[in-house]
Amino acid sequence: MVTPGLVVGLVLQSILWADKSAGTGFRFASYISNNVVLQKEPAGAVIWGFGTPGATVTVTLCQGQETIMKKVTSVKAPSNIWMVVLDPMKPGGPFEVMAQQTLERINFTMRVHDVLFGDVWLCSGQSNMQMTVLQVLNATRELSNTAAYQSVRIFSVSPIQAEQELEDLVAVDLQWSKPTEENLGHGNFTYMSAVCWLFGRYLYDTLQYPIGLISSSWGGTSIEAWSSGRSLKACGVPKQGSVPSDMVTGPRKHSVLWNAMIYPLCKMTLKGVVWYQGESNMNYNTDLYNCTFPALIEDWRQTFHHGSQGQTEQLFPFGFVQIRWHQTADFGYVPNPKMPNTFMAVAMDLCDRDSPFGSIHPRDKQTVAYRLHLGARALAYGEKNLNFQGPLPEKTELLAHKGLLNVTYYQEIQVQKRDNKIFEISCCSDHQCKWLPASMNTFSTQSLTLTINSCHGIVVALRYAWTTWPCEYKQCPLYHPSNALPAPPFIAFITD
Repeated sequence: MVTPGLVVGLVLQSILWADKSAGTGFRFASYISNNVVLQKEPAGAVIWGFGTPGATVTVTLCQGQETIMKKVTSVKAPSNIWMVVLDPMKPGGPFEVMAQQTLERINFTMRVHDVLFGDVWLCSGQSNMQMTVLQVLNATRELSNTAAYQSVRIFSVSPIQAEQELEDLVAVDLQWSKPTEENLGHGNFTYMSAVCWLFGRYLYDTLQYPIGLISSSWGGTSIEAWSSGRSLKACGVPKQGSVPSDMVTGPRKHSVLWNAMIYPLCKMTLKGVVWYQGESNMNYNTDLYNCTFPALIEDWRQTFHHGSQGQTEQLFPFGFVQIRWHQTADFGYVPNPKMPNTFMAVAMDLCDRDSPFGSIHPRDKQTVAYRLHLGARALAYGEKNLNFQGPLPEKTELLAHKGLLNVTYYQEIQVQKRDNKIFEISCCSDHQCKWLPASMNTFSTQSLTLTINSCHGIVVALRYAWTTWPCEYKQCPLYHPSNALPAPPFIAFITD
């Protein structure tokens, strides 16, 4: 059975092809419209669209009566695409972009108004990224807080599938818009992502220049749907396995959302990406996620860099919300050698038993977005001396004669509460190993000791917060003392 979204995607794609082949479709790409935010310096923004093969297209950037720049190109066959790269622009606006097609002395002109230059971020993932501001804690207050953020513009891609990579989006839920109570709170899981909006709002508070936010997400989807065929092949992902129905409620076919909702954006110049996905891979290709996620990041980076004529950085910043260990390629932290220039928001302490959308959909998206924006400020914007990660373990020392295990951290730690179950040791005897709780004993500003008397064999490993729900809301035992960021889950092998 073919799903309706796929049918719509294929039909509209056919219409677009027919329109272009007739040579009558002079237009901007679907995501270049009034209120758009284009990427600022040091990159150049890409302006592109479709036209009549052989025609000349002149793109003019204006501010009031002043012409800032002109770029001339031609419409290429057989793609019917025209494209220019603007000179790098400082943040600000508003500007007007005019495109004029000339063929045999016949001119067609298009304009987009209220164009700003700033930083453009793409937000993608499944339902926790798709949740709207209407669904978060203190929704009424958040929805009314838009007046100061009219330079934070929002855009939402329609949920569409496709069997092949599409040149352009075939449908848009929300064209570039200034934020309003209506478009931020347009129902549940529709239009604009709350995490995306709040992330952009926090960035604007710091940067004080325009931010463009693109939401492209679909609930109940696995990483395979958002990955190209080549990146899945690189990880040895079976072509189409049996997908568990309890966790994957969205499209199940591999690559269909990459084809329809991500690849069409690749000619755009981006600042970076934020990602919130992983729940649907809890029971599906779980052990491959330590490959499929880094491969997705690398493939998106290559595709956007190439598609934007080299304007999007080859290693653009990529942030994500941590749901499980494999998202770090099993390092436990980012950036790391397999995932350079990435940042992570730990969310394991933001559980929400009473969420009307189910406990898998916690409503505190403000803290998620705040933690993400700290990572962006440090990694994407190079802000120095900014703590953007919770405490990470530096070394473990086994004090077997005392029945203790000492854990030293890179940063200072704040022990919020003693927990006798959240630390576990792997205890081995008679060629069998099992995980046992290790209760917290003493602690100082950068280290703590654990009691390991429960192990009557050899302690070979230590892990922390290794459950789906390790602690209640903001009640994990370990945080950073100055920024309230939780220590992330980890597993460490005892070498001595």
